Amino acid sequence: MSPLAFVLTLSCYRRWPSRFSTPYSHNLLVLFSSTATTITPPNRNESPSSGPAPPPIRVALTESTGRAVFATRRIGAGDTIHTAKPIVSHPSLSAITTVCYFCLKKINAVTASQSQGVYFCSENCKESSKVFYDVEKKADWLAFDDYCRTQGLKYPLLVKRLACMVISGAAPAGILDILQPANLTQGMILKQEVLTKQWYTDVLARIRINAFRIELAAGVYEDLLSLASASIEAEAAVGNAIYMLPSFYNHDCDPNTHIVWIENADAKLKALRDIDEGEELQICYIDASMSYDARESLLSQGFGFKCNCLRCMSGD
Repeated sequence: MSPLAFVLTLSCYRRWPSRFSTPYSHNLLVLFSSTATTITPPNRNESPSSGPAPPPIRVALTESTGRAVFATRRIGAGDTIHTAKPIVSHPSLSAITTVCYFCLKKINAVTASQSQGVYFCSENCKESSKVFYDVEKKADWLAFDDYCRTQGLKYPLLVKRLACMVISGAAPAGILDILQPANLTQGMILKQEVLTKQWYTDVLARIRINAFRIELAAGVYEDLLSLASASIEAEAAVGNAIYMLPSFYNHDCDPNTHIVWIENADAKLKALRDIDEGEELQICYIDASMSYDARESLLSQGFGFKCNCLRCMSGD
């Protein structure tokens, strides 16, 4: 079965136009804020027997930026705010033989499990990958991957994996509907339109501005403070992923929060400095060390907005 035929099959699974007809409704934001409690690790001053505490955050609507994340109590510098597992992730094609095809963990060639040219770091990841890989293996994706490689595209890879998850029944077709979509020009769509149908365009529009670039880092947390939370450039990244709650964080060129990946695609949101109760938590979508002009250009072209943070307003 060809990749195009897979997307035609996918359309049969989309039995509803959208589960979220009103984006960012209050009830939905409360839902995602509360469900994050299941993945939040204990704070440093919490006893092991007390169990995980709710994340010290809430998601709310703002007049200027739409949804945003705010602290519900004081958060200390270096504290883990919450963790997040990806909704969907995919390794970079340049790293396809060096990281786990499921969790993106760097692999040991001796102990890795191989399956049709891809590798898994453990039997558990190999088993977990069946939510998309059993479907993916039924089509020849060579032309698809070659096109993405030669064009330097990464977002269609995430769309491909999500399509396979939907076809397998592991994810609903509208799982990303709550996320903010990008304003795609016809040129952007045509350049990346390996798969077709309106579903592809809808998903691509959300993936384009919500995908996080993953750079796995070794060493202790103190060595990670210079990592950018996301980038629209793909070089040197081991892969890309979409998360639900982290996608609600707004951008600031002088952020108080950042995302790190220690071992695999599971993300950790950490405070870069002390954060007061009620303060908005923000991350930097790009490399914060760039000049003002470079940041302005990258944010405009890659994310479709002009940054009005204090740093940019001062021309720094």
